[in-house]
Amino acid sequence: MTSLAVANPGSLIQSVDWVAIAPPLIAAVTAVAVLVTDLFLPERHRKWLGRLTAAGFALALIALLPLTGGSPRATFCVQNVAGATDSAGCSYVADHFALVFQLLALGGALIAALLSAHTVEEERLPGGEYWFLLLSSATGAALLPASRDLATMVIALEVASLPAFALVALRRDGRGAEAALKFFVSSVTATAVMLLGIGFVYAAGGSLHLAAVAQGLEHAPAQLRPLAEAGAVLTLVGFAFKVAAVPFHFWVPDTYTGAPLPVAGYLSVVGKAAGLSGLALATTIAFRPYAHTWGLVLAVLAAVTMTVGNVGALRQRFDTRYSAVRLLAWSSVGQAGYLLVPLAAAGYAPTGADPLGATAAYALIYGVVNLGAFGVVAAVGRRAGTSVDDFRGLFARRRWTALALAFFLLCLAGLPPGVIGLFGKVVVFRAAVDAGLGWLAVVMAANVVVALYYYLLWTARIFAPATADEAADGAARGAGDERRLPVGLTATLGLTASVAVVLSLAPQLVLQVAGGSLF
Repeated sequence: MTSLAVANPGSLIQSVDWVAIAPPLIAAVTAVAVLVTDLFLPERHRKWLGRLTAAGFALALIALLPLTGGSPRATFCVQNVAGATDSAGCSYVADHFALVFQLLALGGALIAALLSAHTVEEERLPGGEYWFLLLSSATGAALLPASRDLATMVIALEVASLPAFALVALRRDGRGAEAALKFFVSSVTATAVMLLGIGFVYAAGGSLHLAAVAQGLEHAPAQLRPLAEAGAVLTLVGFAFKVAAVPFHFWVPDTYTGAPLPVAGYLSVVGKAAGLSGLALATTIAFRPYAHTWGLVLAVLAAVTMTVGNVGALRQRFDTRYSAVRLLAWSSVGQAGYLLVPLAAAGYAPTGADPLGATAAYALIYGVVNLGAFGVVAAVGRRAGTSVDDFRGLFARRRWTALALAFFLLCLAGLPPGVIGLFGKVVVFRAAVDAGLGWLAVVMAANVVVALYYYLLWTARIFAPATADEAADGAARGAGDERRLPVGLTATLGLTASVAVVLSLAPQLVLQVAGGSLF
């Protein structure tokens, strides 16, 4: 009879590094706390759920501090035959790469929570469900950058995505359901394709851990090479969907328009950060043996994505309802193309460190200014509307709000005084040139010039003279109108504008990420 006993049972017991997993764990625990508290909290005190959510995100961000400055911390590891462990066999690694993208995911979620406070109240959204879903989605987005096996990455991606479908559908006006359905169908299709690809990769590589996948693919039998290459391409589809890369971008304009504005801002930054981190991990670690293949694919994808996004923004009419949101949606597609440029460059670099640093730096810059722009649209939309023409003469009515939006748009365009946006684009441009992708740098430069048109056109409307009716309306509201903004909106605009100004004055605070090794 064969004995099923394990020779050394103690080898199956792992010690969990609670400090390493603290950031996503705090967000998850807060989500459960919000859900339970909602059951017992009286209706008049439901606003405390939003404050609890913001506090949870703040604690999760603070939990990143003990992980900085030291060597990477890993947990949930597979022991080798010698009984030792290393990060190559671990499912969760809190290294520099993970910390940067967790900062972006949790920081973006915190700003989205501040932006959501007035939306939940004014649109009568179910508060308990809204905050629980936001925390759950952010948990998945924070888990993904630290994942180091394909199974954990898929789980993290779905944890980030599934609550987002429900968040989009919480607006009960018809548009929310339609937007959520388009988002859901597109996402499910991309996930199914990605799972098929992971199955192919596992069959060819014999493992799910990213480092082991790379080793397995490098030594895969010749007859399995086509299967492995097809699996690698299909696996990247799910992450490309989250990044909103062409041709997986069709859901973006309608979903952003139908979702509550804070959710649209959240998807444009945190959802994109999750997909970008997964794409970076899969390509630079797991599929490193096929670097030149996926490098070329990502380069073409980046060029097409930024071009389609900017052309879509150029075609957007400014006088239509929700045109400001749709313009930001098309802008986010174009910005996704810029974010993909350093990833493509990583396929041609000896190591992926420097190009990935450029992606991380630009993602941090984009996250701050884009959430700030959504905050201004939400502030203006409370009294006027969300078409671009509704911003005409904004400077005469709300001076500081107008200046904040103009600064955010100039940062996105890469023009002074938005110095941080300019430096971010230069870093991305340099990554392409250093990798020998001169043609991609030319395409990017052309798209940056094209994007100036709609960014500057929107900025010009902000400072255009107000009509007689708009001037009378502004006088009736009085000079103290901005002081009557909800606290959450005021905090959002103040925080994002302050960070953007500080980074423009001291860009080295974020651009130093581009010069260091993330792995």
